[in-house]
Amino acid sequence: MEQKKWETCVAFHGHSCGGLAIGYRAALYAASLLGLTFSEDEQVVCISENDACGVDAIQVLLGCSVGKGNLLFHMTGKQAFSFYERKSGRSVRLVLRPKPEGMTREESFAYYQDHAPEELFEVKEVTLKLPEPARIFQSVKCDGCGEIAAENHIHLENGRRLCEDCYRGYNRFQI
Repeated sequence: MEQKKWETCVAFHGHSCGGLAIGYRAALYAASLLGLTFSEDEQVVCISENDACGVDAIQVLLGCSVGKGNLLFHMTGKQAFSFYERKSGRSVRLVLRPKPEGMTREESFAYYQDHAPEELFEVKEVTLKLPEPARIFQSVKCDGCGEIAAENHIHLENGRRLCEDCYRGYNRFQI
């Protein structure tokens, strides 16, 4: 591992762990496969299928963040990450291979640190299409609580504009 990059990831995350090593390896592997560099805006997009430690390394190394709109979550609980490069249209999905069974936490950490990304991840085609760039929406005052919400999260109910918290959804098939 490149010590300085790793230390920056650890400082951001707060501690050193196997999960962070997974994201670290995934980010560097995606960068090498797609020619990615740190994303100042939304040139690089990551869709993570988990919200575990590794996502922090992806933020640090590739500049993907929720606030910029280029870090998105498609929660499947898998250690899988789809990376997209908007300009070229190229993409890759990296899926963590199973590690050997019976490892301690320390052995797992060493395993993720010591193995090459090619050994750790299966390279697949992405399953989700590249999301559109982030949009900026108007702010709307909720007629229920009076708080401001983005217009794409406002619902109409009996002529009232309601936020997600105040809206009482209607679905007769949901039990």
